[in-house]
Amino acid sequence: MTETADLTVSAALAAMRAGRLSPATLMEACLDRIAAREPEVRAFAWLDAPLARRAAAAAGQGALAGVPIGVKDVIDTADMPSQYGSPAWSGHRPRSDAACVAAARAAGAVVIGKTVTTEFATRHPGPTANPANTAHTPGGSSSGSAAGVAAGFFPIAFGTQTAGSIVRPAAYCGVVGFKPSYGTLHRAGMKVMSESLDTIGVMARSVADCALAMHAMSGLDYGAPERQAPRAPRLALVMAPAAVEPAPETLALMERTAEACRRAGATVTPVTLPEAFDAAYAAHPYVMNMESAEAIGWELAHARAQLSAVLQDRMDWARAQPRAKLVEGRAAFAAARAAFPAAIEGFDAVLTPAAPGEAPKGLDWTGDPAFNALWTLLHGPCITVPAGTGPKGLPLGVQIAGRIGDDAAVLAWAEWVRAAIA
Repeated sequence: MTETADLTVSAALAAMRAGRLSPATLMEACLDRIAAREPEVRAFAWLDAPLARRAAAAAGQGALAGVPIGVKDVIDTADMPSQYGSPAWSGHRPRSDAACVAAARAAGAVVIGKTVTTEFATRHPGPTANPANTAHTPGGSSSGSAAGVAAGFFPIAFGTQTAGSIVRPAAYCGVVGFKPSYGTLHRAGMKVMSESLDTIGVMARSVADCALAMHAMSGLDYGAPERQAPRAPRLALVMAPAAVEPAPETLALMERTAEACRRAGATVTPVTLPEAFDAAYAAHPYVMNMESAEAIGWELAHARAQLSAVLQDRMDWARAQPRAKLVEGRAAFAAARAAFPAAIEGFDAVLTPAAPGEAPKGLDWTGDPAFNALWTLLHGPCITVPAGTGPKGLPLGVQIAGRIGDDAAVLAWAEWVRAAIA
């Protein structure tokens, strides 16, 4: 029997609506799990248990009524500090909720706490460990959100993605991570770093939970991924970027996944994307870092000593680049987006790695986003679903990506793939 702290959003809501569970009982189960595992996982940047209990006791109506949600600490909350993973913002108290937090609360969700992020959702990691093996990273930058869902601290959480900060940590921790089409959830109240790339999404324990939460917060139709699809998908198997070599466990995983999907009736066809996509991928570091250097201009001028050495180095590098690099990079992004529908014409979605391999050992690096950056810059939806474990017993995931606006279809095909490989 599934423990209360490990329920999916859908199962918890069903139990609460049937009178078998209350928001207060669900919150208490999550807090008990946190008390047991937070000392080793360290998923929270801020946790106020009495505040969480009061919020659960006062939970109102809505599609997410009584569901605890973790909020990545680059997203503002009116009743908790927002410190953005940086000592430069220690103790900062926003006056208002970010737009996505306001939407979640309006739908009845209960904010349980702020989850650890890397510094400004960039490179320098926080203290969070992977619940599957605390000697390994949970990934980043949405470290605490991925680890917290996996550990049973909350059933759903916000993440943000600029390169691979939702999909990669979700894969490393063995949960579902969904980055919707760019701009779906409003970024007001988020500490935006890259104007062209930053996207708010969610992490949960099922594809259906992601669809439910996104519908509740956006009003858009995300379908019902848990229902059986009317047919098997036509999948383009893309191992991009070609310059990056996946770990042996990822190569084996993609072969197993493709074969399982074919046995279940899908067509899975290897596809090599045109050169325009290589150019866009190569431009990603320029756009990301040059826009980030603009975003934290105040910190660089007035709080430089409180920034990590790696962030200072990257921002100095970005500021030394000619402005033309940013203009050219944005143009490369636009060209790739324009070319993408034709590149996958005849296919329902893309099947691609979620990460190079298992989560790296150690907490000083959150892993390589090489298999995520392209799908982020294309602005379409992408999602990872759990796909077993690797040679060290750590979780693996596979990624499904699609065209801008095809979010409901990508969710549906992701659930189909998950079932095919289960």
